[in-house]
Amino acid sequence: MKQRLAILGSTGSIGIQTLDIIRAYPDRFEARVLTANRQWERLAEQARAFDADTVVIADDHYYAPLKEALADTDTKVYAGEEAVAQVAAGGDTEVVVNALVGYAGLAPTVATIEAGKKLALANKESLVVGGSCVMPLARERRAPILPIDSEHSAIFQCLAGERSPLRRLLITCSGGSLRDLKREQLAGVTVEQALRHPQWNMGAKITIDSSTLVNKGFEVIEAHWLFDVPADRIAVLQHPQSIVHSMVEFEDGAIKAQLGTPDMRMPISYALLFPERAVRPEEHFSFLDHPELTFAEVDRVKYPALDIAYDCLRRRGTAACTMNGANEEAVAAFLARRCAWTEIVRAIEYALERASFVAEPTLADFAASNEEARRLAAEYLHL
Repeated sequence: MKQRLAILGSTGSIGIQTLDIIRAYPDRFEARVLTANRQWERLAEQARAFDADTVVIADDHYYAPLKEALADTDTKVYAGEEAVAQVAAGGDTEVVVNALVGYAGLAPTVATIEAGKKLALANKESLVVGGSCVMPLARERRAPILPIDSEHSAIFQCLAGERSPLRRLLITCSGGSLRDLKREQLAGVTVEQALRHPQWNMGAKITIDSSTLVNKGFEVIEAHWLFDVPADRIAVLQHPQSIVHSMVEFEDGAIKAQLGTPDMRMPISYALLFPERAVRPEEHFSFLDHPELTFAEVDRVKYPALDIAYDCLRRRGTAACTMNGANEEAVAAFLARRCAWTEIVRAIEYALERASFVAEPTLADFAASNEEARRLAAEYLHL
C-alpha cells in the first residue's frame, strides 16, 4: 500500500530531495499534493512528472500561468497561503512533508495535526514560534511528528528503543559559512560569503540563519518541544566536519551519536519510512576518509544569537515568535543588500526589547506577535 504524500514547499531543497526519494521508491510513495511559493514553472514540471492530483502556488500572482501550464492535465490548481493549509488538512493524503520556510509553515502544521495526519517536519519555525500550541494538539489528536532536520533526526534515532531517561542533548553545529572569519571581519560580510556554506547545500534563508547561528538557536528551541527537554540540558558543540549530526547522553554516562555524510536524504527517508530504513546502496561512509572529528565550544561573543534563543526559550510565551519574525525581516533585507550582516542580530535585539509579550499565547497572539516583530525590525533597519 503506497503512502500518499503532500509536499509543502516541493520546489525547495528539502522538497526536491523528498521527490528524489519518492522516485526511488515508487512502490512505497505517491506524491498527491505539491505546493510552492513562487516557482510556478518548476511546480508545473513536478506536477507532470509525478502526476500530482493537486498543486498550490502560495503567491496568487502566479496562479494564471500555473493554471495555463497544467490546462491539459487533470491536476487541480489552487492559489494562496490559506489554500496551502487547506490541502495539508484535506484530500486523501496520509503524510504531510512540511518543507516550508519560516512562519508560513505554522498554519499548515496546525492544519495537518488537526486532521490527525503524520507530519514529517522540516519547518522548524512551526515549533520555534508555536510549540506551546502545536505539541499539546499533536498529543490530543495522536498525530505523529517525525523530524526531518538532520540534528533532530539524529536525536530521534539515538532515542529509538531507549526506555531510560536522558541526561542531556548535544546538538552539533558546523559553524556556518563564516566560521573561519574573525569577529572584526564580520562587519564587511557580503551576501555571497554568507551563502557559501562549507558542507550543506541549502536554501538562501536557512544558509544565512546558519551563518548567524540563529538556525542553531532555533534548533535548541525545536529540540525542547520535540523531546521535552529543558534548556539547561541542551548543549551546542561546534563540529566543523558535520559528520556527527547530534548526540544523546544518558544517565549512566553513555553517549549515543548518529553519524553520516551531510546529506538530507538520510533524515528525510528515515522520517518517511520509520521504523524502517531506506536502502541506499550508493551511500557509503568511510572513517578513513574522515580521520579527524573535532569539537569545540561555540564563540558566544561572535554568535550572540545562540544565547538570545536560549533566553527566548526560558521566557516562553511570544518571545521566540518575536525573535523569528524580526529575523525573517532582517534576513530578507540582507539578501536584498539593504542591511549589513551584523544588523540581522541587532534587529532581533531591537524587536525583543520593544515588542509586547504574551505569556500564554494563542495562535492569534502568535500572528500578532509575528507582525509586530517584522514592523519593529523594519523600523530598526529603516526599511
